[in-house]
Amino acid sequence: MYKAVIIDDEPIIVKGLEKTIKWEDLGCVVAGTAGNGAEGLELIRREKPDILITDICMPKMDGLAMIAALRSEFPDMEVTILTGYRDFDYAQQAIRLGVCRFLLKPSIMDELNEAIRTMVERLESKAPACRTEDGPREEETEEAENAAGSFIVKNALAYMEENYAERLKLADVADKVYVSQWHLSKLLNKFTGHNFSELLNDVRMKRAKELLGDPSLRISDIAEEVGFLDMAHFSRVFKKLAGVSANEYRNTVSVPQKTEP
Repeated sequence: MYKAVIIDDEPIIVKGLEKTIKWEDLGCVVAGTAGNGAEGLELIRREKPDILITDICMPKMDGLAMIAALRSEFPDMEVTILTGYRDFDYAQQAIRLGVCRFLLKPSIMDELNEAIRTMVERLESKAPACRTEDGPREEETEEAENAAGSFIVKNALAYMEENYAERLKLADVADKVYVSQWHLSKLLNKFTGHNFSELLNDVRMKRAKELLGDPSLRISDIAEEVGFLDMAHFSRVFKKLAGVSANEYRNTVSVPQKTEP
């Protein structure tokens, strides 16, 4: 029996899916349900289900980011989205991330049963005892896994670009993209060739270089503005990445400010 999890913030939808679908006839059992994305992630990581039916428009949740996280961490899990969000581009992105079906509410029972049957068939095609020619399926899974990983890294880098001035930690960014610290660290290395600290320092140094072009700003203030509380640490990182000290760099790029006549 394959384990299924249902996530939706509408209790009537959850109860309807849990009670109306003949799960046993489809070779499945409902391992749990959740009413929001945070609870759903916790449930999935605990139960490690084979099948997920989820909405993507729930409070305090970026639906595509969550789907990407799940597809990256659990590449063999089959996912069907059941949502009222009618956006073609969004649906296309979900499919690229490896979602099996994108169903719009209200969906008829035939659509739901077909989606579950398809997910079961896909799971069976992955089972070692059932494999005959699994090359195309493996390629499809790898492609979806790479798309999910790339999506996560893109979101993580965007968050770092927006929040570099904060005391940012790997855990903070991992929370925003719905994956564990370990998994995000692995993805960053895979897709960029750099670790979290290197990427964050790169973002901070690019901004510092921009600010050094203003001679009215003190270097210590610039260091603090880009997220360094320790001036000595800022100086070491800057020289390592730029090849010269911040002051030397300033002398090559700063432009005296014009005064009003």
